[in-house]
Amino acid sequence: MLELAILGLLQETPMHGYELRKELATKLGTIRAAISYGTLYPTLKRLQTAGWITETEADQTIVPPMTSKRGRVVYKITAEGKERFADLLAQAGPETYDDAGFGVHFAFFARTDRATRLRILEGRRRRIEERREGLRDVLSRATGRLDAYTLELQRHGLEACEREVRWLEELITNERSGRAPSGAADSHDLPADPAGDASPVFPRPHQDRP
Repeated sequence: MLELAILGLLQETPMHGYELRKELATKLGTIRAAISYGTLYPTLKRLQTAGWITETEADQTIVPPMTSKRGRVVYKITAEGKERFADLLAQAGPETYDDAGFGVHFAFFARTDRATRLRILEGRRRRIEERREGLRDVLSRATGRLDAYTLELQRHGLEACEREVRWLEELITNERSGRAPSGAADSHDLPADPAGDASPVFPRPHQDRP
């Protein structure tokens, strides 16, 4: 998933390591823990070895001549890297239905074809429905054995699943009808128009108001 995110960001513009880490945190911060340099740089090295990205030096004009000081390294995606990114976007297997996998793919839905978006949304809905039914089963069998706080936590998880299922069903309906998400104008809550250029941020499911 980190590979997909890096290639997607570099397809927008070349970046150095600090910028990449910052943009990854911005785009994926709601679904991943902070990405360390110890995770980022080995991944960048692997992408370079595969020929999917390359590096150049920026700010060379301010580096004094005849010194060993190195300009800041900037990473750029290659033509092969763009092909790899497209291949990763087209994947819609079980790993894209889990929390992290779904979040990263959703962040690049604006660049994903409609059929793939629909397969991922439907797979995610099935996954959350399974989670919801499991929580319902726990609540029905163990209510009398759970303390009040554990019971409340299980209920909270069940409500979150029910909200996400409703949100996914709305997105699926929109995809099937060819419409943009109904709340697309609210950029922090739903993805950008699939026909637009901006990459969306993985949203938080709508909160029900009493």
